[in-house]
Formats: sequence, structure tokens, C-alpha cells
Amino acid sequence: MITEKRGNMNIVCLDLEGVLVPEIWIAFAEETGIPELKRTTRDEPDYDKLMNFRIQTLKEHSLGLRQIQETIAKIDPIPGAREFLDELRALTQVIIISDTFTQFAAPLMKKLGYPTIFCNTLEVAEDGEITGFRMRVENSKYTTVKALQSIGYETIASGDSHNDLGMIQASKAGFLFKSTEQIKADYPELPAYEEYDELLAAIKNAL
Repeated sequence: MITEKRGNMNIVCLDLEGVLVPEIWIAFAEETGIPELKRTTRDEPDYDKLMNFRIQTLKEHSLGLRQIQETIAKIDPIPGAREFLDELRALTQVIIISDTFTQFAAPLMKKLGYPTIFCNTLEVAEDGEITGFRMRVENSKYTTVKALQSIGYETIASGDSHNDLGMIQASKAGFLFKSTEQIKADYPELPAYEEYDELLAAIKNAL
């Protein structure tokens, strides 16, 4: 009887905002002059609470999807992100796992060379008002990594915020990237990098 040796199948799971592109909500806050919208998952670990706050703030200022998409159209990837992603995808499979929304992500994916992204969706009224949001699954980053592992993949993960910690800690190797000083201090066991060449070298070493 011949038994087939199981090979190491790796998938790198990356956060989007703060890692490959600037934070969309910060850019929109600066565009509109509404400082409250600068709050991100770096500041608020409870994503439902954060999104409900954002939706209420948009409503108060009569802002909708169109205005956010106009801001997103002006956003470019962080310098070096496209090259980093291209080199990484030549080495192994890569999935971007983001808590952003399909209505936000599409133009950014074009600028990054159309990588695979798993994200969520907004509920939008006919007049463009954002009325709610639908998460793909609860605790989506951690859940997605565990699902990939359940079908035979080993995961390597990197992100910058509270909502990335689950997938980073559940992976065979995980790294903070361009994170906050507070998160780095709270999780000193996680290697933290600021430059793409450092992160690429760490991922290569983990493959």
C-alpha cells in the first residue's frame, strides 16, 4: 500500500487597511472634516459598536455611500504594497481577509492587481444611505483562518489592529505590521515589523 505524504500547504492571510492601503475611514474623516470618523479597529476592538457609530455619524451629516466611494477613488496603496504583494503571491497563495465591504474594496483591489479578498457587505438604501452592514461570519478573520486549517492549509497571518489578533494568534506564524505602540506593548510575543521587506523575509522564513 502506497501512502501519500501530506505536504505543507501554506496560505498567507493579510489584513487590508493599515497593511496594504491607508485606512479608508481616516481618509474619509479628513476629507469631510469629521474627526469622530477617525476611530478604527486600532482604537475600538468591538467592530459592531464601531460600525454602528459610523453609520449613525454618517446619517447625522447626511453622507452616504457615494461620498465614501469618491474618497476611496483617490486612495492609493501604501508605497511598496503592490510590489510586496506581487512578490509574495509568486511564492505562495495569499488571501486578504478584511472587515471592510465589497462596496469599498473593488477599486482598491484593481490598484493591488486583483488579489483574492474575503470581506463583508453594506446594506444601502436606494438613495445611497448606508442603513446597515452584514458580516460574512462572526469573528470573520479568526473563523476564516480556522476554516482554512480545517481543509488542510497552514496559515501565516499579519495585520495591524485588534480584529487581526485572532487570526495572527491562531496561525502557525503571525506578525504585527505597522501596528500601534499600545498593541505591540500588549502583545510583546508577536513579532512586529514596519517595512515590507522585513515582513516578506519573516513570511519566507515561516513558509
